[in-house]
Amino acid sequence: MLIKLYPDNPNPKQIAQVVETLRKGGLIIYPTDTIYGIGCDIFNARAVETICRIKKIDPRKVNLSFICYDLSHISEYAKVPDKIFKMMKKNLPGPFTFILEGNNKLPKLFKTKKTVGIRVPNNSIVREIVNELGNPILSTSIKNDDEVLEYFTDPELIYERYKDQTDIVIDGGYGDIEPSTVVDCTGDEIEIVRQGKGTLLY
Repeated sequence: MLIKLYPDNPNPKQIAQVVETLRKGGLIIYPTDTIYGIGCDIFNARAVETICRIKKIDPRKVNLSFICYDLSHISEYAKVPDKIFKMMKKNLPGPFTFILEGNNKLPKLFKTKKTVGIRVPNNSIVREIVNELGNPILSTSIKNDDEVLEYFTDPELIYERYKDQTDIVIDGGYGDIEPSTVVDCTGDEIEIVRQGKGTLLY
């Protein structure tokens, strides 16, 4: 199913429909402030495993990321020291993935790595979905290195490509082609491990 949502004013009925799909273990493709992502409820292990299969990744070896609604939401799932909190506050919502140490509230699949990537994109559609759901959704881009550019910027082409593997594709306008900047906050120093969109403020 292809659903059109507007970032300035996402329709609450359609948001509720997406959330209902997630609660039932469904998969969605959604806009962010970078590349379109594919996700599910992080507490639905079967749905997470399905996405890992689609993306051909091993959840035990790859750092899985998820999307939170805001900073206080992040601290429910990860350890956020004061210094890191202040830095994140300057940059979120924004096109960054912060790698943090997880805490015991993380789902089992995420605990294998002890660290977790967390995003709060500057996109009201996906944040409203997370807010309504009440917990984070998995965040992994639909882009693979061998993909044609149009596939992951044009929602209609994305829908044509993924309609048989997902339950809902959200058309939130054209996506970006630049991924998020990945910031490792687990060491003594903050380290940018992948420079993508955005300039990190310290």
